[in-house]
Amino acid sequence: MSLEFIPQVPRLKSSVNKNLPEYKENVLEWQTLVEELHERLEEALYQGKPKHIATHIKRGQLLDEDSPFLELCPLAGWGQDDMTTGGSNVAGIGLVCGVETMVVASVPTLAGGAMNEASVLKGERIGAIVRENRLPVINLTQSAGANLEQQFKVFHRGGAGFMRQARLSKSGVPTCTVVFGSSTAGGAYTPGMSDYIIMNQAQVFLGGPPLVQMATGEIVDAETLGGADMHSRKSGVSDQLALDEYDAILKAREWMSRLNWQKKGTLPSLHLKGTIEEPFYDPEELLGIVSANIRVPFDILEVIARLVDGSRFLNFKPLYGPNLVCGWANIHGIPVGILANNNVIFPPEANKATQFIQLCNMKNTPLLYLQNITGFMVGAKAEQEGIIKAGSRFINAVSNSQVPAITIVMGASYGAGNYAMCGRAYEPRFLFSWPNSRCSVMGAEQLSGVLDTVMRQAAKRSGETIDEEKAAQRKQLFSMMVEGTSNVYYTSSRLIDDGVIDPRDTRNVIGFCLSVVYNNKVEGGNIYGVSRM
Repeated sequence: MSLEFIPQVPRLKSSVNKNLPEYKENVLEWQTLVEELHERLEEALYQGKPKHIATHIKRGQLLDEDSPFLELCPLAGWGQDDMTTGGSNVAGIGLVCGVETMVVASVPTLAGGAMNEASVLKGERIGAIVRENRLPVINLTQSAGANLEQQFKVFHRGGAGFMRQARLSKSGVPTCTVVFGSSTAGGAYTPGMSDYIIMNQAQVFLGGPPLVQMATGEIVDAETLGGADMHSRKSGVSDQLALDEYDAILKAREWMSRLNWQKKGTLPSLHLKGTIEEPFYDPEELLGIVSANIRVPFDILEVIARLVDGSRFLNFKPLYGPNLVCGWANIHGIPVGILANNNVIFPPEANKATQFIQLCNMKNTPLLYLQNITGFMVGAKAEQEGIIKAGSRFINAVSNSQVPAITIVMGASYGAGNYAMCGRAYEPRFLFSWPNSRCSVMGAEQLSGVLDTVMRQAAKRSGETIDEEKAAQRKQLFSMMVEGTSNVYYTSSRLIDDGVIDPRDTRNVIGFCLSVVYNNKVEGGNIYGVSRM
């Protein structure tokens, strides 16, 4: 059959009216949320006090300039005591000589680039992304090692980072470290465990001159102990001696260009040819379609129409289990299976999702979960219809699915709905949140109400009298606590997602991530464990 006779996937029809007051109100509310997001990200760009930056520049070193790449976990540690926003490093995926590469750069003007608890947690997450997606790594290092004031929080878990480097090397995933300044103790092992080391105006030693003098009585200067020239000529720790930062970066690019790096997965031909159809509907309209208030429902098909190529979407079982939309589309020319919430999950929705995940595994198609979910339906009718059985099969399928998954939280992410829609615990390759989103066991109002009811039932059984004023205060305080801990910046600070993104950037973020996952093989498999029929 010639191509001209192959039917095209239908384009979604939009019913958005930009003149409606609700649309205009949504846009205004989202503008406030987006401004707040950019303020938070601006905080993450903080690289220390002006005097420390000035000293840094006087040494002939340059701070990293902005470059187009997907930054990951920029808000790690945000709002937490004794933490630095971003964990004292910048990490993201960008192109180096055409190769998708994880780049991790120390921020030496923040406590000498020393690692705190946020650094360790972020390092674990970055390591998982590198391993799962088979990404070469370039470290730009200048680090004082562990923050000694947080040694207990850093020492035990932080040491696993060197184990991860060793295992990456064994698996054939290369790492290169460019040392830009003094790197001590744990900061020395990052280059030491790398496949390739470039040094520039740097010192690398397990213990600096003061520690050496205290431990052995030897008085030695930093250059003799661990200078770049010494390591390049005598110890052999350094593989290349760079003239300056620009030369060091050039040498890192030369290293990358000689890797002959190949993706293990084969990207679809549409993506490779660049014949990509932009969405028929403007992604800017997302700010008017979705309410900033997660209690206000929206039509997920209107969102999908502004994310996928040509706004073309093949809807799977559209008349069955309509609260969960399932179907196939392309994003930046890459096929993807989409599961997206339109409301609470009933047994039909769970059954449909299970079958759909199986089909995507059979076709080796990555999965995209668009979360806006308050959970599974509760009540006598739902229980009698087998919501536990159906939900368990759904979660079984998500757990055993072998194709890569990407999750975007667009609103509520509550309870077992978070699990079924591939929340953090279910190990999606990437997970990003919109600024309006909330993640918790349930909403603050519902959770505080449940606890208040339980307390009243317990009091009734024991014959106690309720102090209504204290009960109301307790309920209000608990609701405020839940509201605070489910806030997107609270959860992002604790690495529940890989970053908070502007809704209008969602298509490009997903497209970039889809390309990245093809560094490894994209293969489905059997999704069945034991499940109740």
